[in-house]
Amino acid sequence: MTALLETRGLCAFYGDTQALFGLDLAVEEGGITTLLGANGAGKTTTLRSLCGMVRTRGEIQFNGGSLVGQATESIVRRGIAHVPQGRGTFSRQTVEENLEVGAMTRRDRAGIASDIERVYRYFPRLKERRHQQAGTLSGGEQQMLAVGRAMMLRPRLMLLDEPSFGLAPKIVEELFGILSTLNRSESVSMLLVEQNAAIALELANHAYLIETGRLVMAGPAAEVRGDENIRKFYLGY
Repeated sequence: MTALLETRGLCAFYGDTQALFGLDLAVEEGGITTLLGANGAGKTTTLRSLCGMVRTRGEIQFNGGSLVGQATESIVRRGIAHVPQGRGTFSRQTVEENLEVGAMTRRDRAGIASDIERVYRYFPRLKERRHQQAGTLSGGEQQMLAVGRAMMLRPRLMLLDEPSFGLAPKIVEELFGILSTLNRSESVSMLLVEQNAAIALELANHAYLIETGRLVMAGPAAEVRGDENIRKFYLGY
């Protein structure tokens, strides 16, 4: 399959401190790639690098064009949606107002209204709470809203940072089922950062393992899942 996103020699910096060291990774068109690793390994920094949120060196290609030097807003307009760790909802705004914020780069009012209803079809609970302040939602509902807000961009690629964090197992299963459906039905490619390695490897086609800012393993998700070290340190058996 064709790579929608590809990095070559990607390095990232916070001030003078280097956090990523020469990452080569790819997300296939219509595929799901997961990035595994311990806390502090550089997973979130990788997503932030792709969004133009930290200083980088190296090459980032998306849909045949370079993202190097692009402002975050420009990257969003090109079809990359970021669902950050911690959900990032606007707590004092209603559910529907949060969804409208997700479409702030768009001008097609009829299309925006249609996509709000599309989000509600994926997440019926959000429709029930459409006039409720986002800050009063449960953790699972806030995560659904964060994903729904990203969907409002009609993205080619969705970057998901720890979507299962703090959620009950039943909610995690529901959320990942919806992500799988979104990928299959609408061909939304995904780069998934996830501590729950078992569910991430079940969802993904391809996987990378990052340690202290360096990629140390890559391959089809099924092969990575069968690796002895992955099973021991990330899957617990």
